[in-house]
Amino acid sequence: MILSELKEYLIEHKVVSMHDLTLHFDTDAETLREMLEIWIRKGKVRKVQEAETKCKKCAQCSLIANEFYEWLE
Repeated sequence: MILSELKEYLIEHKVVSMHDLTLHFDTDAETLREMLEIWIRKGKVRKVQEAETKCKKCAQCSLIANEFYEWLE
């Protein structure tokens, strides 16, 4: 996977969970976070914080299911 593929996926879906990204790209979350950080530094992506308010930290779901990113253009 390259940055342009990640960009295209984010543009197409607007807001995506880390869980969806790991499944789609068959890549671990840490690798994806590093790539997302490049787009975040460029001001193209932001981590969506609203998902945290819905999470009660019960550990019944994967934490990456509550980690969302949004393409800003």
